[in-house]
Amino acid sequence: MTNEDFAQKIKDIRARQDMSIEELSEKSGVKLEVLQAMEDGEVIPSLTPLTKMARALGVRLGTFLDDTPQLGPVVTRGGKTENTLFFSGREDVTNATNLEFHSLGAGKIDRNIDPFIIDIDYEEGEKELSSHEGEEFIYVLEGEIEVIYGKDTFTISQGDTIFYDSVVPHHLHASGEDKAKILAVLYTPY
Repeated sequence: MTNEDFAQKIKDIRARQDMSIEELSEKSGVKLEVLQAMEDGEVIPSLTPLTKMARALGVRLGTFLDDTPQLGPVVTRGGKTENTLFFSGREDVTNATNLEFHSLGAGKIDRNIDPFIIDIDYEEGEKELSSHEGEEFIYVLEGEIEVIYGKDTFTISQGDTIFYDSVVPHHLHASGEDKAKILAVLYTPY
């Protein structure tokens, strides 16, 4: 799925709900400029606005990522998937990307969790914490990440895990200037 496909999916879901982009902005609390940039197929911001949008539209987060619904199991071989999206690590930024999401569950209907392999590039500058309902389980496959969780900071290395409530303000990024790769399993109620 390309960012353009993703943008079209958001427009289609919003249109089926008979909701203007301004109404979605108001209901979700996501800035109108960010929504417009998403619908124009630019780089997608962090999961926080997507979660807020999903809730406002009454759909699962995974609905934005699904191509063709599968009634049976979804199999991904070697961690490679065609469902790749590029995200910014920040809620309000649409012109840069440092997260590459590979959906491992896209197409599985009626799922309650969304598993991803995420490649994380180094991110410079101040880290802006965000929060949303749900839970996140992170397993570091390669490299090292830093998770800012509330007032605490955790360094998570290859083979380590962290499991937290997403409602607490948090930010996840590569530790140092090296890339990292994680398995992330997200639960976002709707």
